[in-house]
Amino acid sequence: MSRIPQPSSSRPSIKPPSTPGKSRVAPASTPVRVRTKSTARSATPAQQRDVEIPPPTPGNALSIKDAIAMRRAEAKRAQSKPGGDGLDNLASLEDALPDVVANKEDDDILGRLPVRETIEQARSTGSLNLATRSLPCIPSALFEIHLGVTPESLKSVPNEPALPPAELKVTSRRGGRDQPAWFEAQDLTVLKAWNNDIEEVQHEISMFGSLKTIDLHKNKLASLPNTFADLTALTVLDLSHNFLTKLPDNLFALPELTTLNLSHNLLTGLPFNAPFASGDGRSRSNQYTSGIFFTPAVSRASTSLPHLVVLDASHNRIKASAIDDYIPVSLSKLDLSANPLGHSQKLLRNLSTLKRLRDLKFEKAEIGDDSFPRSLFSEAPFPTLRLLDLSETQANLDVVKEALKRMKQELNYDFTSDDPPEGVTRVLVGKKVMKEYWELEAERRANARNAATLSFGDDWAEPPPIQHATSRTSAASPTPTSKPGTKPVGKPAKPASEVVKEAWEIQAEQGLLTEGGRRRARAAAAAAAQAEPQVKLGVGIPPPSSRASSPSPAPPSPGASLNTPQYFTQSSQTLRLPASAPPTKSPGHARAFSLAAPSLTSFPSAGNRSGDLSVPTPTLPLSVIVTQPFANTLRVLILANRRADRSFTLPNPSENVGGFLPCLEELDLEGCNLSDFVMVYPASEQSSGSTTPPRTNELVLPTLAKLFPSLRTLNLSYNGLTNASLTSEALSTLILTSPHRKGLRHLRLRGNRLSEMDGFLSLAEGFKGNRDVPGWKLEEIDVRDNEINKLPPELGLLPLDVFLVDGNTFRVPQRRVWEREGTKGLLSWLRGRIE
Repeated sequence: MSRIPQPSSSRPSIKPPSTPGKSRVAPASTPVRVRTKSTARSATPAQQRDVEIPPPTPGNALSIKDAIAMRRAEAKRAQSKPGGDGLDNLASLEDALPDVVANKEDDDILGRLPVRETIEQARSTGSLNLATRSLPCIPSALFEIHLGVTPESLKSVPNEPALPPAELKVTSRRGGRDQPAWFEAQDLTVLKAWNNDIEEVQHEISMFGSLKTIDLHKNKLASLPNTFADLTALTVLDLSHNFLTKLPDNLFALPELTTLNLSHNLLTGLPFNAPFASGDGRSRSNQYTSGIFFTPAVSRASTSLPHLVVLDASHNRIKASAIDDYIPVSLSKLDLSANPLGHSQKLLRNLSTLKRLRDLKFEKAEIGDDSFPRSLFSEAPFPTLRLLDLSETQANLDVVKEALKRMKQELNYDFTSDDPPEGVTRVLVGKKVMKEYWELEAERRANARNAATLSFGDDWAEPPPIQHATSRTSAASPTPTSKPGTKPVGKPAKPASEVVKEAWEIQAEQGLLTEGGRRRARAAAAAAAQAEPQVKLGVGIPPPSSRASSPSPAPPSPGASLNTPQYFTQSSQTLRLPASAPPTKSPGHARAFSLAAPSLTSFPSAGNRSGDLSVPTPTLPLSVIVTQPFANTLRVLILANRRADRSFTLPNPSENVGGFLPCLEELDLEGCNLSDFVMVYPASEQSSGSTTPPRTNELVLPTLAKLFPSLRTLNLSYNGLTNASLTSEALSTLILTSPHRKGLRHLRLRGNRLSEMDGFLSLAEGFKGNRDVPGWKLEEIDVRDNEINKLPPELGLLPLDVFLVDGNTFRVPQRRVWEREGTKGLLSWLRGRIE
């Protein structure tokens, strides 16, 4: 027997004396102090009691201290003996005590809660995330805790590992476990169990009727139970990167599903019509009951996935003939990449009738020219398509162009990741080449040089000379000139090859290589445009002596040059003028002063130099824009980064009293370096060169409100506006509706010099006691990256959908107020501070 003392309880009980009349005091032969009750010296719990010492024997009476010392000495002797009593590797008595090993889950390296606690916490949140936990199946504890149902065992996991019990957390709520009450529990709406080892799903999953999102990608699923399709509230379903070969038929009758990801599986078809193929087809009832009295009816859709928007079925084994004709009509994005589609004419015809289809991808799919005959479409196909990806397929570009010739949109065949503009469909055919940024920039500059060469040839250069000693074309021609009627001597002459000139060569011929030559050319062009000369220049190049003084052909007038695809987009009614910057002083002209327009080199976007010559330099050349044929239908005007001449040129005020550009809804003046006041002058005064045109300084916001009555979105980000611009009168005029104004919806003032928002207080006062204020249409205010040191609480009364305040200097409220709850939380916090 081991001599190690048995561990005593932390609360030893007081044993009653064996004899009622026996005293606890030792005999007189051994002086022992009588135990008396004493007061506690420390704040120890009141439950601790004095341990009663058993009465010693008359011959060998020991005190408690001696008994403890004797036991310790015996333990040390037992340790010192070699191989004695198995205590060689024990450092103390505590190590000799038997350990109680609990079935405890290993600590998560990511600091997450154990699985059982995570499931219990989901009762109060409605969202459960069990991703990346190496689970062989969906834990049965989920069904037991949330539904009180024990699911049947799975064939793939006959012996599911039991989860350790959760730790009891005693709370102040009646001393029970820290769990939500029955009236606080929420239905499970989100289930994420991706990146596990799940091979099978319990059929009891259909009991979670409130599930809206299920994410089971990167598992080992080979099939799904038929009851999986009873989750009629599903909106997002991700089953990618599994081993699925077939789906439940009723899965294609889910009424609310919007996003379905089936990529990287082993599917061979998409039977959209499978739920409606049996019986009387689509006319059968969409209600299903299991026959049990308490089981609610399952409502299914009468058409295949009526709300599906995104379908990703790439990297499967799907053939075009295995895709049903009843494709969901609401489909917007379809990805069938890396599938052995084969002959796909019927599939393409069915897809071409979808009115909401915008992205269609067949990348690396087995589809060839036989799927794109010339008579593929009898009418205009793909009415809203923006991307058709046929990259790395067997289809050829010429065949695809011929098949898509009936499309109404403009076709673009450039490989780029940018979204195409409205009215343009990007078609990607051939091998996809990944290019670095510097390669794309080099191509862009090369295209810009070619465009500039063609433009300069049309606007400035005379027709090429017939005979000239210094002409590069005639010098390069190997054919000698001969008079008409004479026979050429020797071999027949070859036609002269066309010589493509660089931009600098054309500029050198026209005398535009120097700053002075460019100024003279612009001045001559302006004089020619004003005088409207009727005598045109003859053919040929003038001699070098008269080249500087002779006027060059005038470029097209500004009014005609803006109505080109370079600046105006017909489909979206958008006018985008190029950016401009103040002219920089070059080393050769550091002290020069000129009233001519800035040089071409001062513009950041000098890609189309000939076009920029005709663009007016003021930030808002309204006098030129109103003369365009699209002035009455223009909806978007983009004037970003136009800082060369910070002024507005306006038409004659008597022409239109109620404003200009009646359909303009969006105005972008970002990065124009505008201050509170802007210089305004009429165009009639500007054109007269005899006197300096009179200019007036006016506030920016009232001026814009007066000029554009239909403005909905105003972007004044990254300018120099201060508090003087945000007066209550200016904001009321700009934001509120009136008989002549439709009311502003989006106001963006990011990156200015605002330090307060007191100008909005008068507007906020109108919402005290009123939910609706007549004339209020504003939905968004963006004041990020300013110097605002305080947010007035009255701003919480404004009914805004977006209120962005990041990057300012105020400290109250704290950042987490809007980061957690967004605009609604910030406005609610401000309303709570109103006295």
